[in-house]
Amino acid sequence: MACCHRTRLPGGAGLPADSGRAMVTIMMSGAPDAAAESGQADLPRIRAEVERALDGFLARQRGDLVGMSVELAPCVDAIADLLTGGKRLRAAFCYWGWRACGGSDRPAIFAAAAALELLHASALVHDDVMDASDTRRGKPAAHKRFAARHAAAQWRGSADGFGSGAAILIGDLLLAWTDELLRTSGMPADAVWRGLLVLDAMRSEVFAGQFLDLVSQASADSAVESALRVVRLKSAKYTVERPLHLGAALAGRGAAARSAFTRYGIPLGVAFQLRDDILGVFGDPAQTGKPVTDDLREGKRTVMLAIAAERADAAQAELLDTSIGDPGLGESQADQVKAIITSTGALAECESMIDASVKEALGALDDAPITPRARSALAELAIAATSRTT
Repeated sequence: MACCHRTRLPGGAGLPADSGRAMVTIMMSGAPDAAAESGQADLPRIRAEVERALDGFLARQRGDLVGMSVELAPCVDAIADLLTGGKRLRAAFCYWGWRACGGSDRPAIFAAAAALELLHASALVHDDVMDASDTRRGKPAAHKRFAARHAAAQWRGSADGFGSGAAILIGDLLLAWTDELLRTSGMPADAVWRGLLVLDAMRSEVFAGQFLDLVSQASADSAVESALRVVRLKSAKYTVERPLHLGAALAGRGAAARSAFTRYGIPLGVAFQLRDDILGVFGDPAQTGKPVTDDLREGKRTVMLAIAAERADAAQAELLDTSIGDPGLGESQADQVKAIITSTGALAECESMIDASVKEALGALDDAPITPRARSALAELAIAATSRTT
């Protein structure tokens, strides 16, 4: 399991993550808008509202698609399963970007924020095809689901080819629906236009990060800086910075808020991905929904593995080189890789990087031109995003 990192708050000593979450509430609870019972960030309510928006949108789309052909129903079912659960962190960052810039609490913002969940689902479907992942959130990945459907029906051709083709189409559909949900969210037309510009930038950055990730895997690039470049594009901007920018754009606020969100969002997004990388190797599959060997078998060139490779001796380097990206990697060999990650100090270094990045993100909130309640919520979200176990 990943060890519990210690979160350092501005002006405070290092604290275990749970204590850090409590300290955020204590330090920032003087806002005029009292905190909800669920915490400053109000995550349970945001999740419920976003899921309500997604359910309504998907029900309308199901009617349209099944009206074309009942054979499309399994596609909608697969999307519904994919959209079930999840942390909704991107939607939460969008919501608090909106509130931070003076936006009111109304249904339209939850629908607009829910568009990010469709974009994320699209990326997950395509990512699973590229990585040949078997599972997603404890269930068969979309391409595996449709390959099994092909095999069960004893259709002609390749079951795997059919599964991959179906998943690519579903991912493309989700990508198109991202714009549609934002346009029909109930936001004014000028706000939607501003939001679409942010989504355009976000999608280009995701493409860049995904492609550079493919290049790193194919070329076995083990440089730490190369891995960090992918993290900034594929995760930091996509998970935190751009969702905050989307909220700010919808609210009509300019450069000052966006600049503060970048100073907060990039380091926090890096910390989020470092935690994800640790969980991908040391996490509990019952909580993460994926086998701990998946990231190693897929050959993901994470920052943690790059640090381990940089510090490894000759024998360790050889084992890492033959193990990372081996589709037949077994549990015993995976345990050896974990031991190298730990003994080289790569795991501890990533935990230190998470601490430093969270501290930097929290520091960026000190003089941010945002509402006090939003400052409290974003501080709590920083802890929630980096002390998670899933």
